[in-house]
Amino acid sequence: MSDQEEFEVEAIGVEVNVQPIELYKVLKIANVVSGGGEAKHVIGEGYVGVNGELEQRKRRKMYDGDVIEFNEEYYVVICDTPVGELPEIEEKPQPMQSEPEHSAPKTKKNKKKKQKPDQPTTVDPESGRRSINFF
Repeated sequence: MSDQEEFEVEAIGVEVNVQPIELYKVLKIANVVSGGGEAKHVIGEGYVGVNGELEQRKRRKMYDGDVIEFNEEYYVVICDTPVGELPEIEEKPQPMQSEPEHSAPKTKKNKKKKQKPDQPTTVDPESGRRSINFF
């Protein structure tokens, strides 16, 4: 017989879009904790097991098929995308902005800008930005 005992349990599937994914995020997706802070707390306190071993690393990388034990329930990570590949995001078509063919000429309002006292401004030739005057 081997060192490791194999046993069969019923596990709740947790579908994720990308792998690897951090352990605390899987707990959030499975709705077994109310938020990321609580997930990190229960992992740090030693209430979570991964693949039959106690796990205290909050950001442990989880892959397809990994089994998580928490609160006397088992969860299995399910992911169809290969490791490291980002899921495809459907791009929404941008509405075409057509220019009006014949629009009325716009009238400019004559607003007088407040004149600032003439201060020498230096412009950086590389970035094109002005220098900051503190006083």
